[in-house]
Amino acid sequence: MPTPQQLQQIFAPYYDAELSIWETFSRKIIIRQFGKNEIIKDYDEIEKYLNIIVTGSAGLFVWNGKKNICINLLYENSFMTDYYSFLKQQPSGIKTEALEDCTLWSVSCRDLNELYSRNEIGLRIGKSISESMFLCKQQEQINLLTLSPEERYLRLIKQRPEIFKRTPLKIIASYLGLTAESLSRLRKRLVE
Repeated sequence: MPTPQQLQQIFAPYYDAELSIWETFSRKIIIRQFGKNEIIKDYDEIEKYLNIIVTGSAGLFVWNGKKNICINLLYENSFMTDYYSFLKQQPSGIKTEALEDCTLWSVSCRDLNELYSRNEIGLRIGKSISESMFLCKQQEQINLLTLSPEERYLRLIKQRPEIFKRTPLKIIASYLGLTAESLSRLRKRLVE
């Protein structure tokens, strides 16, 4: 179980709460571990947990009828969930997969709702998590629709260079909205 101090440190950028809040929260966390390429939540399953990635990385994928398309890449200290499925408590068509050996701190939907109902601070924490996840996703959508593939690639290198050391290029290409071949050509052209 994580310590209240560890939780406070992870949540500090989103919401600064007293240590006593994190003591209650830490009692609801379960630790889950997944091996590289292991499915955390499959397409037809309901998301039961809001997760924080402690170690490793994971990707969220949708199936377009022919192949998996990566819609999100997440690394340490990131919130990870199929949020649509989590909120609606029904399947959404999103699969979550460990891209590396992965340790998650997870809180169930039921436990999270209980924490929200205890006091206003719980609700504020939930709101800050939701807003953070929304802002990241909104910016990714804007980038995908307004930036060229080269601009998206260069921005990813600048903002998240660790991705290229830890994630297969075919998954990065999918995340950028490219084929693996297009990404290889782009990388080659930029190096020349």
